[in-house]
Amino acid sequence: MMKHETPRDVINAGLKLLNNGLVSRTWGNVSVRIDGDYMFVTPKGRKYTDLTEKDIVKVNIHTLDYQGDIVPTSECKMHAAIYRKYKKVNACIHTHQMNASTCAVAGKTVPPVLDDFAQISGPSCRVAPYALPGTKKLTKGVVKALKGRKSCLLANHGAVCVGDDLEDAFVVSEVLEKNCKAYIESSFIGGANKINKFEAYLMHKVYLKKYSKDASINISKEDQNDEKRQSTD
Repeated sequence: MMKHETPRDVINAGLKLLNNGLVSRTWGNVSVRIDGDYMFVTPKGRKYTDLTEKDIVKVNIHTLDYQGDIVPTSECKMHAAIYRKYKKVNACIHTHQMNASTCAVAGKTVPPVLDDFAQISGPSCRVAPYALPGTKKLTKGVVKALKGRKSCLLANHGAVCVGDDLEDAFVVSEVLEKNCKAYIESSFIGGANKINKFEAYLMHKVYLKKYSKDASINISKEDQNDEKRQSTD
């Protein structure tokens, strides 16, 4: 079941990215799927610290029409295309995180060198070809690079991370940054020992089908227990 997330959740996600050094100032953008037709997305050129719920833009993912006078991020097309292509993706964040950006400059697919990256994000992190922000070329490259994965790099730019919800997308960005850091720094001591591609693929599938499902059940039980405790207070 898709988690119901609000403009306030989008703002909080942006602030979380900012506080963890994954974006700065007005860079990057955040969106969340509302339903089959609409998404909430951050506006163009606004600081995360200044955002209010009224600044978050509701956009039609099919037509790109939006409500109100505030213009959505220039990467609005990219977010919408991801939701159209990948029906199970409900949240998307575009970051300028340092280690992932370094790998994006190198223009090479990042292999899985840490098992949590393989489990959560996928068997590798591809690089979408360089293209100007907001263009059809960039959008097409990102959608292709995300196939079978939860993250990709934007050549000479940054990264895109997706998830079941905003928290999931944030975790993807964290493990991507850690994996890229380990990949870069291991090059100074002889290079990284990569996880076998088949094993990485298998770990990702098991995580998606079993681990995340078990985690959801545990979270649901915890929520139920919280409700019971509150009712007895």
